[in-house]
Amino acid sequence: MRLIQIAQRAQDLDRAAQFYSALLGTAPQAVFDPPGLLFFNLGGVRLLLERGAPSSLIYLGVPDVRVLVGELEDSGVEVVEAPHVIFSHADSRLGPEGTDEWMAFIRDSEGNTVGLVSQLPGGGLPATGATE
Repeated sequence: MRLIQIAQRAQDLDRAAQFYSALLGTAPQAVFDPPGLLFFNLGGVRLLLERGAPSSLIYLGVPDVRVLVGELEDSGVEVVEAPHVIFSHADSRLGPEGTDEWMAFIRDSEGNTVGLVSQLPGGGLPATGATE
């Protein structure tokens, strides 16, 4: 079994297309309006932005959340929670051993919260979450 699709609420498809195209660095894969569906391809998993769908909390892996959040903030995106270490990987069960898991949260164009995650080389910074 594998994950095929994640749905997220979007009341304004044009606005959502612009926001997510900039965030993901890619154009939508397909738009069907009506009925109000916008698709992006995230490495083989479809991100569906759907008019009237419930809000979900999605987490997107990014190269360096610290850099991206600064860029997003400079462009006017609301930062809900600044980048911080949530976990240090002592083994490889949930991520590469020796890395720190960084996370931040932003608000998308439709009012949804989106998590941004990076696994970066451990820097000896104290984790703000559990370590094992």
